[in-house]
Amino acid sequence: MDFSHSPDVEALRVRLLRFFDEAIHPNEARYHEEIRRHRDSGNVWQPLPLIEELKPRARALGLWNLFLPRSPRAPEGLDNLGYAPLCEIMGRVTWAPEVFNCSAPDTGNMETLERYGTEEQKDQWLEPLLAGDIRSAFLMTEPEVASSDATNIRCSIRREGDEYVINGRKWWSSGAGDPRCAVYIVMGKTDPSAAKHQQQSMILVPANTPGIRIIRPLPVFGYDDAPHGHMEIELDEVRVPASNMLLGEGRGFEIAQGRLGPGRIHHCMRTIGAAERAFEMMCRRLQSRVAFGKPLSEQSLWHERIAQARCMIEQARLLTFKAAWMMDTVGNKEARTEIAMIKVVAPQMACQVIDWAIQAHGAAGVSEDFPLASAYAGIRTLRLADGPDEVHCGTIARLELARIAAMNPVP
Repeated sequence: MDFSHSPDVEALRVRLLRFFDEAIHPNEARYHEEIRRHRDSGNVWQPLPLIEELKPRARALGLWNLFLPRSPRAPEGLDNLGYAPLCEIMGRVTWAPEVFNCSAPDTGNMETLERYGTEEQKDQWLEPLLAGDIRSAFLMTEPEVASSDATNIRCSIRREGDEYVINGRKWWSSGAGDPRCAVYIVMGKTDPSAAKHQQQSMILVPANTPGIRIIRPLPVFGYDDAPHGHMEIELDEVRVPASNMLLGEGRGFEIAQGRLGPGRIHHCMRTIGAAERAFEMMCRRLQSRVAFGKPLSEQSLWHERIAQARCMIEQARLLTFKAAWMMDTVGNKEARTEIAMIKVVAPQMACQVIDWAIQAHGAAGVSEDFPLASAYAGIRTLRLADGPDEVHCGTIARLELARIAAMNPVP
């Protein structure tokens, strides 16, 4: 395994770091000021001028759609291993990925359209998403059932002539709060009597279709993540053309597995970036604060935490690189153990590192004066999003037990 960066990736990495130094970090205060201004005006659910201002600059530098490999519609896309160090940098600031058209859930939805959509569906939805003209949402999780088991999903999708009719309630539909959100990918059941993993389907639903009602935004630890948002949505007799079905009836579980692999590793890449920034902030704070007659950085307790944090970050990064390398070389299915492992390891690691960084900052660490509290809130949700820790641990255990059982018995 060789995790070294190609010259092209290294050039992009240098360019991206420079862009962060010149355009992202200096604008963090402006970002929050624009959010506050929109909130004071009574309409926080609107695009931020800052983001729209930075997008053309990023695109002009070739820092655009880097997440999508092997797509003729996005030739700038990199493979997973090449994208990993760039996605990590983007993860250092929570709002930065959108500047590069590399934010969830759009990246996962674009990959889904690229892999499973018809040419007509790609023309209608993938092209404007790749251009950054619209945004999207993914509607899978439901409030009434344990959605970590996708076979529990109750949302119904029934065929009536040349249309499908959709009824159900979804929540944690990230991105649906944005007024630019033009299309949903909805997962529901087309045939409850079919085999367990052939009951579900995915269908494209324009966000302005009659029968859709956004019930409420769902804050995370008090953060509404506007203008992106995580919405609870009701679909009541929502009718869409039969041509909006993705791949075919009964293929939803298959699509979900294909979609969530890249989505999970992207989350982990960004999570490592968030942990790395928290680590740097922690070390600077420890060096600048004096307690009991000496800098906190000279306290042996903090020596241990610094060392542990560095070890944990490097371990998670290397495991993520390995998963990315395997996805590129042997495919997502063969890399499913590694994908499951990083989905457990990276958020748990980052939660601990960010927690130590908060502790180093004292009361300031839980305030809005530093990005640590909001980073912790976002990373903590990743232990639930795209499958909770327990599901991924179960997957790892089953695959390992099967691997050991297949080995020749020890004499």
